[in-house]
Amino acid sequence: MEFFCYHRDRPGSMALRGELREDHWSYMDRYATELIARGPTLVGDTATGSVHIVDVPDPAAARAFAFDEPNYQAGVYRDVLLRRWRNSLGRTMWEFPGGRTGGNRYLVLGFGTGQPADLTVPTDRDSLIAWGPLLSDDGTNWLGTAALLRAPDPDTARTVLTADRYADIEVHDWQFGGRPS
Repeated sequence: MEFFCYHRDRPGSMALRGELREDHWSYMDRYATELIARGPTLVGDTATGSVHIVDVPDPAAARAFAFDEPNYQAGVYRDVLLRRWRNSLGRTMWEFPGGRTGGNRYLVLGFGTGQPADLTVPTDRDSLIAWGPLLSDDGTNWLGTAALLRAPDPDTARTVLTADRYADIEVHDWQFGGRPS
């Protein structure tokens, strides 16, 4: 089962995040084969959160993944968005044809209201790094859409979702994550 996990940083936690960097990476190394995508959201050079899309056996395993994470345990994160997710592209971020660098990258989160929207992958797949619906734990209820993509700017990134079908849409600067080479 695939899950979307977005840990949002607590204000003022950047120094603690830095102290725990190796613990975080070591923890994520344990999930290397289960990760579909990962990376920080940013304002400038300051991390504001961490995105992890992971394929684990069930909701209990997803909760363990999210809440056993060292930064969460130490108080770096203020909250966690954890939702079942469906990998509509059928690939990982490492298979993104645009590569790890070049262009602006964004996390776009649409929080659903009413009937499901944007269940079909947009035609411009070349700009999409990850795309899929946010679902209830049992996978039956649509709760929104999460996308990682390359776009010229945040306003263009936002247009990937049908605006009037969501209660709210968030756009965050995002970059490919993982240990530096």
